[in-house]
Amino acid sequence: MHCLKRFVFALVSVLGLGIVALLPVQAQNYPGKPVRFIIPFPPGGPTDILGRVISQRLAETWNMQVIADNRPGAGGNVGTALCAQAPPDGYTMCMISIAQTISRSIYPQLGFDPVKDFAHVTLLATLPSLLLVHSSLPVRSVKELIALAKARPGALNYASGGSGTSSQMLMELFKRDGGIDIVHVPYKGTGPALIDQLSGQIEVAFSTIMAALPYAQSGRLRMIAVSTKQRFPRLLHVPTIDESGLKGFDGGSWQGLIMPAGTAREVVSKVNADLVKMLKSPAMKDKILTLGGITIGDTPDEFTAYTKAEVEKWAKVVKAAGIHGE
Repeated sequence: MHCLKRFVFALVSVLGLGIVALLPVQAQNYPGKPVRFIIPFPPGGPTDILGRVISQRLAETWNMQVIADNRPGAGGNVGTALCAQAPPDGYTMCMISIAQTISRSIYPQLGFDPVKDFAHVTLLATLPSLLLVHSSLPVRSVKELIALAKARPGALNYASGGSGTSSQMLMELFKRDGGIDIVHVPYKGTGPALIDQLSGQIEVAFSTIMAALPYAQSGRLRMIAVSTKQRFPRLLHVPTIDESGLKGFDGGSWQGLIMPAGTAREVVSKVNADLVKMLKSPAMKDKILTLGGITIGDTPDEFTAYTKAEVEKWAKVVKAAGIHGE
């Protein structure tokens, strides 16, 4: 019996060493088949726009199919949960945004933990937002918008990409700081929200520069202000909300890439290295800046710490604002 136990132990040890020895080889040969790239929001929004740029560049880098798969619903939580439940074999990855760190405090049955249930690959970009109004609304500044909203409490509507998304959080902060009442209309993503704002059904919204800039430049939507403390380099004529009277206002969105928890560290490191090299290239920096974002490209450990800090930060905001899932 003791001989049998020693034999089984030796066999397991050898097999284990063999698996460990194979990991660097697997990483070197990765990917060996098409990769599923989940985008947890509908087409047309910032997650979709940046996700398709990244998936296409990865496909070119790897000479392998990287299949963009839009899985919208519940403010990005449906698609993100699918990623958490996928096999950690390196062949499923997913865009993650600020929305998923906010959702942790809003939905008690979220279906995933944005810190524990993923291997965090890298923070791709930060995305400042624009405060936008429909061109028919007779306001051209933050002060004029606040004055109109105070004159007509509850009469104006604002769109968001869903409960818990940055577009809702920014507007709730704006409402609180401005002392106004504007009614929330949640959508299943920024794309659908923009469609109704373009039609005039929605008067006001925060939307990332990446998603809204073409419509603002065409004159269909009017840019009132930028959400971050600093003006955006490509829109220096647009003032910040802080400059426009609501002192201290500062906020925006971000996008990152994750894989299911348990994905081999060597594979995560390879994907990270390929993405960071891509994001640091002048061509990609300029492309994303033109779209409305600022490239980052940090390490997996740095992105994990950043995600945890975002969960803690927004938990305080959600509690203070009394926001609940819809």
